[in-house]
Amino acid sequence: MKIEIWPAHGPLNSKEVFAKFIKSLRASGEQVYENKQAPDGDVAVIWSVLWQGRMRRYRDIWERYRKANKPVVVIEVGGIKRNETWKIGINGINREADFANQDADSSRWNKFSTELKPWRQTGNNIIICGQHTNSHQWRNNLPMSKWFEQQIIDIRKYTDKPIIIRPHPRNHVTLDVKKFNNVEIVSPRRDNKTYDDTDLAERLKSAWALVSYSSNPAMTAAINGIPVYVSEASLSYEIGNTSFENINNPKMPDRQSWANKIAYTEWWPDEIEQGIPWQRIKKRLQEQYL
Repeated sequence: MKIEIWPAHGPLNSKEVFAKFIKSLRASGEQVYENKQAPDGDVAVIWSVLWQGRMRRYRDIWERYRKANKPVVVIEVGGIKRNETWKIGINGINREADFANQDADSSRWNKFSTELKPWRQTGNNIIICGQHTNSHQWRNNLPMSKWFEQQIIDIRKYTDKPIIIRPHPRNHVTLDVKKFNNVEIVSPRRDNKTYDDTDLAERLKSAWALVSYSSNPAMTAAINGIPVYVSEASLSYEIGNTSFENINNPKMPDRQSWANKIAYTEWWPDEIEQGIPWQRIKKRLQEQYL
């Protein structure tokens, strides 16, 4: 298999992951074209679908392959163990991606040693999380400020609970919250001991529910027992709510099957180096995409 992979355009936290993934490709006998186009390549490998900073160069690679109906493997930060595990999927991120996780048992979820905390029926704040508007995932959405406003308007049809607007940490939003009752903007606070973690866990302590289009905070909230309201693009869609009509009594389904599936979306660096995720992805590529 001819594989075109571009670590040169990745963020700072991608270097080790790319190196281990490339090692696994070569060990599998693939023809690897590192930071250069592959003549009549079969698959491209990029980091995320956020066309921002140095990663904006990935957009050309993405479009070149997708327009030719060829698959793109996308690596990005994990949501279960952020900056410890890394998602690897085909043709996108989150629920738009194929993670070759159709048959998932609980054995992998158990490796994460992560408790599915009981659904919580306390808390008071509704947190609305923004995303980066330069992401491919946001391509068909309203401008972020308009999207926030629409969520507030829709929520206010059913409840007066306090609403906290939480913008993406690298996407500034201008929003006049004074025209709404009991709404405030609280920007994420960076945890300087980590690469890019924030104070989300602290904010969740007082949360009644969390609203997200498709980003990782919904996964974090759901694991911690906080009901989530998401779109079909979210990995939390299976256990999430989609209408604010039930905001005062959110659905709280069993999450084990969902947890089993998301466990097969992300991998530790040593597993990546051993080729464990690549063998799953390769089989799926051969069966469905090549």
